[in-house]
Amino acid sequence: MRRSLDPEGYEDPGIKGSHLSLGEMSTPSVTDVDLEAAGSRRPVSRRDTHEGYVELHELVMDSTKELCWMEAGHWLKLEEDFKEAGHWGQPHLSFLTYRSLLEIRRALAKGTVLLDVAATSLPAIAHVLIDQMIYEGQLKPQDQEDILRTLLLQHKHPNEAESVGTLPPAQLQRSGTGRAETEQPLLREQQPLEMRRLAGAEQSPSGATKPQLPAKVPEDAEATLVLVGCAAFLEQPTLAFVRLKAAVTLDAVLDVPLPVRFLFVVLGPDTPNVSYHEIGRAVATMMSERVFRRDAYLAEGRQDLLRGVEDFLEASIVLPPTETPNEQLLRSLVPLQHELLRRRYQPPEKAPSEGFLKDLGLEEPAPEDDDPLRRTGRPFGGLVRDIRRRYPKYLSDIKDALSPQCLAAVIFIYFAALSPAVTFGGLLSEKTKGMMGVSELLISTCVQCVLFSILSAQPLLVVGFSGPLLVFEEAFYSFCSDNGMEYIVGRVWIGFWLILLVLVVVACEGSVLVRYLSRYTQEIFSFLISLIFIYETFSKLVTIFKDHPLKRHYDVKATVEPKVPEPNTALLSLVLMAGTFFLAFFLRKFKNSAFLPGKARRLIGDFGVPISIFIMALIDFFITDTYTQKLNVPKGLEVTNSSARGWFINPMGKDNTFPIWMMFASVVPALLVFILIFLETQITTLIVSKPERKLVKGSGFHLDLLLIVAMGGLAALFGMPWLSATTVRTITHANALTVMTKTSAPGEKSQILEVKEQRISGFLVAVLIGVSILMEPILKYIPLAVLFGIFLYMGVTSLFGIQLFDRILLLLMPPKYHPDEPYVTRVKTWRMHLFTFIQIIVLALLWVVKSTPASLALPFVLILTVPLRRFLLPKIFRDIELKCLDADDAVVTFEEAEGTDVYNEVQMPS
Repeated sequence: MRRSLDPEGYEDPGIKGSHLSLGEMSTPSVTDVDLEAAGSRRPVSRRDTHEGYVELHELVMDSTKELCWMEAGHWLKLEEDFKEAGHWGQPHLSFLTYRSLLEIRRALAKGTVLLDVAATSLPAIAHVLIDQMIYEGQLKPQDQEDILRTLLLQHKHPNEAESVGTLPPAQLQRSGTGRAETEQPLLREQQPLEMRRLAGAEQSPSGATKPQLPAKVPEDAEATLVLVGCAAFLEQPTLAFVRLKAAVTLDAVLDVPLPVRFLFVVLGPDTPNVSYHEIGRAVATMMSERVFRRDAYLAEGRQDLLRGVEDFLEASIVLPPTETPNEQLLRSLVPLQHELLRRRYQPPEKAPSEGFLKDLGLEEPAPEDDDPLRRTGRPFGGLVRDIRRRYPKYLSDIKDALSPQCLAAVIFIYFAALSPAVTFGGLLSEKTKGMMGVSELLISTCVQCVLFSILSAQPLLVVGFSGPLLVFEEAFYSFCSDNGMEYIVGRVWIGFWLILLVLVVVACEGSVLVRYLSRYTQEIFSFLISLIFIYETFSKLVTIFKDHPLKRHYDVKATVEPKVPEPNTALLSLVLMAGTFFLAFFLRKFKNSAFLPGKARRLIGDFGVPISIFIMALIDFFITDTYTQKLNVPKGLEVTNSSARGWFINPMGKDNTFPIWMMFASVVPALLVFILIFLETQITTLIVSKPERKLVKGSGFHLDLLLIVAMGGLAALFGMPWLSATTVRTITHANALTVMTKTSAPGEKSQILEVKEQRISGFLVAVLIGVSILMEPILKYIPLAVLFGIFLYMGVTSLFGIQLFDRILLLLMPPKYHPDEPYVTRVKTWRMHLFTFIQIIVLALLWVVKSTPASLALPFVLILTVPLRRFLLPKIFRDIELKCLDADDAVVTFEEAEGTDVYNEVQMPS
């Protein structure tokens, strides 16, 4: 486009062109500017660039028939216009006319360019500018006084009574020809559709007559003032560009107290083909764009500015004048825009190669690779590197906790961790016949979380019990019961083997294997666990209906007896389960809705699970005539089933001697438990360590895995559950500690300022969970049916964000309704369905394994999907297809928008 743009070819034939050149004139020198972003095109040195704020002022006739400059709009990355209804509109993207950009290119090629003007007031700037314009032949000497008076006119800002939309545009006349005429409009009647419809479609509440800008403008921002007007005595449109040597605060000019660094003046005769308003908008939009603004800071002459305009045009998209059937077609422009922006922001030149630097003798010692998943080649080398990386920052881990945001995060994460602990504790008690329950899980969570928050390399991880571990506990309990072995003793030997396994894996730096766990494996496992959650919920409900069937007559006893049907028990259990599920699900959706202020909405949504449990338990409490099974919670520090076990488990067995062969054979289930903990912990660490989250203290895959597995192995000696990092709770913890910027442009999403990476919030949450052991008088009123509802909720919500689930739904949709996703648009439909069918077959195989006595082998069968993905699928699908179908494209979510939440990031259930 740069070569094809001929500015002379776009000149209006009726406008006389200037043939003066700046080649014979001396241009003021420019100091090099420090370019901060990667799109630099010139070497820079000493002066910083700044964020930009732009105001567009137009020449109008006010209500007293006096000429003045009236603000028509301002830009802080996005455009904001004053509406004729008397209020500021919503910030929006600027939609420019292509002709206005060409007019800027033509006018800038022949206009006045002044760089590094050492003026400190608007009159001084105006004098320097007019003298230069006369010298270049842009103005006639007899027009000097008229232009000077015009530039020094009063600047006003719109209100309900006066604005550009309500005041007549002025046309400046030469002195002695009468007052300025107002009957000839500055904008003409061919005002672009964008200004009237696209930008005007977004309305702000009536009465909002003042833009909320000061809080949004960065402290170090510098302003650009754009002045446009119609002067009848000029022969052709004239553009003048002024860059001040230092930003100057101009009294009573801008609407915000910012110093001005750039001044654009666009004046010209009233011609049918030129809209000065649109030219002013185009100039303001260009100056609000960071790359062109940097080019303006860096420019050493006119040609540098022209190159900046051409680069701006190359990154712009022009829509042809055709009818657009629907907005869906416009969305196809987004990938093209992303590609244009990528080219615009990427460094234009690559750094010299290492060999080139080495040949010159300039090679610098390479800094140590800080990648936590890089092998060192030494035993325990990864562990030592994790400790060296993280422990020197221990003091800051405590200081950074001195923030109100950390206290708020503690309260939120406490409830977020307590609800699953109580839910899984109740279900664990059901699965293991009381061998472990709420008491053991709460104590285990408290102790392990305290130790982890003190010793870990990534204290943002939230350690807790999860669905995959519950599935294993059920399978191992069934195995021990069928073979006449003590379940709780078998766990002790599994714990011993776990410690040995994790020592071997950490010594060999086995955590690097997490690189081979693709989305393919994660999603199959996640989908399986979600199905198990859902299946178990309805299985328990069916059991309740079998124990308490619906019939006409009941033999009601004074007290509840086992296996004696109770009236209405099944129906009330169904209501409690469904009510808990739908209430929790509704509150989750409500969090991302448009009702109530954002903080209140998020507060309600974040505490949706405990709110649901409380409401449904309260309903059950007031229904006194119907029996429902309650949560079994021991008092104080008692074990759930004190008749069957104590707090210390004898490894040799309590009632019978534990088989010696099983002591060694326990390495097999230990390996399976290790696989589960390894998968959940390492994948959770990967998710929370994404570069988008901007964590600066690093993670420690080896150290954290050693701590979690070793603590779980020792916990088995005391009859307590082993734990793992939990994905959803960890993401919510990180989000709660993320500080977002407040100085972003209106309408723009906030960016991460910092994350409070500290240890105190996790420590306090663990202590509060430990104190919750004393809540037995309250917890004993929670019906099990309510916990089944939460179980169903976790199963259903875990399906969201799983691409496999989305592709299964696509099997039932006609192709014309398929979404605009890479795995849909870049892969043939039948091949996408083939990939889905392969995952469904593997999923069915895992379900069969889970449903047979070989269910303990479930993690081992799952891990076989890794070689399946790496070696078999590449023979069936092309590389580009696998990149689309198996890409980790989950978007990091910091602030909730409608229809999105943290579950969309999660491929592992927890």
